[in-house]
Amino acid sequence: MAKKTAYTNLTQLGAKTELPSAPSVKTLEHVPNPHPRENYTVRFTAPEFTCLCPVTGQPDFAHFVIDYLPGRWLVESKSLKLYLHSYRNHGGFHEGTTLDIAKDLIAAIAPKWLRIGGYWYPRGGLPIDVFFEKGKRPADLWVPEQGVAPYRGRG
Repeated sequence: MAKKTAYTNLTQLGAKTELPSAPSVKTLEHVPNPHPRENYTVRFTAPEFTCLCPVTGQPDFAHFVIDYLPGRWLVESKSLKLYLHSYRNHGGFHEGTTLDIAKDLIAAIAPKWLRIGGYWYPRGGLPIDVFFEKGKRPADLWVPEQGVAPYRGRG
């Protein structure tokens, strides 16, 4: 008989998974943090994020950097990737989209601290950067700079 593991509840990892049709259909999955008593930073970088302008329907592009201090849970990376891709056909303003992603992560994994930087490429010649932070960052937590330069033809 197969031993039950902490990963039995995962529905996407290790399986062919369809891209969610919209962020509301998300399945952000989590796995147990193997070191819940330690303070350490987890970083996800999504340099090819896309969504749609809710008014014109034109594509918008962003580079996201998500840093968090895990509590009990880690976000499962495949589920995060699929969730972020679910925005591809979704309309949303830069500010709302950035905060929606942050709030969905907070609801899914309850991190001790989370910071997200949404570095949006120009719309009408004007780049928009959106930043959000939730929780108290411990003084002993090393968090590198996000490393995304102010807009000058980002790459």
